[in-house]
Amino acid sequence: MTLHIIKLCVGADSIEDLREWVAERSLLAMAAGMEPHSSHVTRMFPKRRDEIINGGSLYWVIKGQVKARQPILDIRETVGGDGITRAELILGPEVVETVMQPKRPFQGWRYLEAKDAPRDLGSAGTGLDDMPEEMKRELAELGLL
Repeated sequence: MTLHIIKLCVGADSIEDLREWVAERSLLAMAAGMEPHSSHVTRMFPKRRDEIINGGSLYWVIKGQVKARQPILDIRETVGGDGITRAELILGPEVVETVMQPKRPFQGWRYLEAKDAPRDLGSAGTGLDDMPEEMKRELAELGLL
């Protein structure tokens, strides 16, 4: 069974901010001779790693709404400069916009069951890709998306 992770996207005000960050990290990885991916380091290592890397994604909460996801390709242990072991989430280079879903602030990350994950925006219906982000947010808050 596929399992996802959900996390706050601190520092990004929009999906465009996230996409710019991912593109920059992908270019740096390619310049270093690595695969074009980004990564995110987090303190706690997921105990359900195998379920996550079997098709799971990192769902990003931006400004109180789940708005996008990135496929999780792998989860590796890494040791920081302070000697503490952490989890490095290796993320695919694509940022997939999702149907917006309100989410209250929380610390760290949480598991997200596949049944509770928002759908990809492209699969939600026609015309949503061209809709302004503010309108999509309002419709999601009303339960219409």
